[in-house]
Amino acid sequence: MTDVGFVGAGRMGAPMVARLVAAGHTVRAAGRTAEKRSAIEALGAAPVDDPAGAADGADVVIVCVFTDEQVRQLCLDGDLVKGMRPGATLVVHTTGSPRTAQAIAERFSHVEVIDAPVSGGPHDIAAGSVTLFVGGPDDAVTRLTPLLSAYGDPILHAGGTGAGQLVKLVNNTLFAAQIGLVSEGARLGARLGVGEGPLLAALTHGSSQSRVLSMIAAAGSTGAFASAVGEFVGKDIAVVRDTVAELGGDLGLLDALVEAGTRA
Repeated sequence: MTDVGFVGAGRMGAPMVARLVAAGHTVRAAGRTAEKRSAIEALGAAPVDDPAGAADGADVVIVCVFTDEQVRQLCLDGDLVKGMRPGATLVVHTTGSPRTAQAIAERFSHVEVIDAPVSGGPHDIAAGSVTLFVGGPDDAVTRLTPLLSAYGDPILHAGGTGAGQLVKLVNNTLFAAQIGLVSEGARLGARLGVGEGPLLAALTHGSSQSRVLSMIAAAGSTGAFASAVGEFVGKDIAVVRDTVAELGGDLGLLDALVEAGTRA
């Protein structure tokens, strides 16, 4: 079994830790407060005071914090990666810029870097069925797949380091655009005199059906669904816009729908 260091055992990270422990891996997870360390211990992992303690001697260090900036602070400005043992692997689950994962890999040649942003929620992780979009060297991804399979399925290798982030950013752009599309459809229905609830319920049985439409219909309205996912979608779309601008592109026809989706 693998010696795993874990940073970010929160809403998404906690069920990952639980699944890793259940699969027989040794997990040390960082918790800065006594309350967080108690929660980590309840998951079956060994709590430590800081990220460096979690990484010390680990074969694999998993980072699952909320923002790309937090990843940069931990991995580029802090001592997390610097203190990892030679030959260890860093896995970044946080959705962010592909440049961040690439910068970590370029700076720290003594470790391998895999970016593996997730698509799904804590319930998917707990069920072992969260989607992972993975970027990294072929051999490293092959070697880490059994470990990531503790909570990830499917595990989709998209290319070199940073490719997982690029796929996730396109995915979330389309997700926001589809929310915007359904929102515009609901507005059209309202102008024609059809209530949003009945309209959404009916459309899930028509040719316009999609996974996003089903999720919105289950929430009862585009507004209710957008309120539930807005914080996460808004964060990721900001990363999309920054990344596309850095690469000299734009969202094209998707831009208006993404805007409608983020303000639904």
